[in-house]
Amino acid sequence: MNIIDIELDGWSTIVFKFNWLVVVFTLVLVLGISFLMKQCFNYVSKKSVTIDEVNLGIGNSSVKLSYSKKDQEIAYKIWVELSTRKIGLRFDKENDVIKEVYDSWYKFFETARELLKDIPGNRIPYSGDLIELTEKVLNIGLRPHLTKWQAKYRRGYEEELKRDSGTPQDIQKKYPEYDALVEDLIETNEKMIEYKKLMKRIAFGSECNDEH
Repeated sequence: MNIIDIELDGWSTIVFKFNWLVVVFTLVLVLGISFLMKQCFNYVSKKSVTIDEVNLGIGNSSVKLSYSKKDQEIAYKIWVELSTRKIGLRFDKENDVIKEVYDSWYKFFETARELLKDIPGNRIPYSGDLIELTEKVLNIGLRPHLTKWQAKYRRGYEEELKRDSGTPQDIQKKYPEYDALVEDLIETNEKMIEYKKLMKRIAFGSECNDEH
């Protein structure tokens, strides 16, 4: 069975005849092989890292997260955001201003959601684990504290600010539930630091130093 036949039609005309069934079959075969090779490459190139859900405040077990080169790009962007905002730094009870901390946390929450929304649709099947993890960290690890404390603290702080000319650090300590708020804030802050470390491990390789 020939794919192409060449015939002479008279002395000045060459006729090409294609067996379209063979051509279509060949194209489908090539595309199928290319798809399988791509899937195999994605599978082989995937790495994994073990996550302690307790440290992230999203569960009570250890799970294995698979990630690829594409996931590393996302993790790097998230790590940069965490490393350059107060949310990724340990809370300093003597010097940090809670209002500024909340501003940083809320901004990161919005930025992280935008980073996830910007992931192209064709990449979602390969980044599912990382997307799901980040959603859990935002909604289970971070949102509860903001929901419980942020609004009522800001209101109390602004009212006290009108009456007191002291430093922000001194004024915030007058908040009636200051100790409980700070305890919960520090606990949530630690979860975000663990998440930052995880993003660094994924972005730069699981063998990287987690100290910073």
